[in-house]
Amino acid sequence: MQITKRIFILFTVLLGAWVCVPAKEAQPSAADPVLEERVMKLSRELRCLVCQNETLADSRADLAEDLRNQIREQMKAGKSDKEIINYLTTRYGKFILYNPPVDPTTYLLWFGPFVLLLAGLLLLFRYVKHRSGLITESPLSVEERRRAEALLAAESGKETA
Repeated sequence: MQITKRIFILFTVLLGAWVCVPAKEAQPSAADPVLEERVMKLSRELRCLVCQNETLADSRADLAEDLRNQIREQMKAGKSDKEIINYLTTRYGKFILYNPPVDPTTYLLWFGPFVLLLAGLLLLFRYVKHRSGLITESPLSVEERRRAEALLAAESGKETA
């Protein structure tokens, strides 16, 4: 009974240690540093499709690793950076480009904020102009002036007392 309990504890500890030790990530081959630098340079121009706010070079998602491996294989096959980008945009759309080009499909993305800013400023200008037209300046009547002077005199008398 005692031996069985010890074997069970030993097995549990070993299993826990085996599960807790992270598996070594597949690191890119450092055999060709020029190729790896080229892969990372191109990966900085592409968006991770999982993270969406990170470049492919910065992302640790499995899909990002797969895409970097695809890029690496295409570079080994002799394709240029432009050919690889064309292949990826054909396959995943222009969304994969981290800095999308200025073309008719992205005009709203590039110029939309400025259009909204100008529209807001125009509305603000019209509102202020309309409000200033509603304000009428009329001088005080003789009675209103006497009341105002009496109030001011009473107020100044309180302050000196």
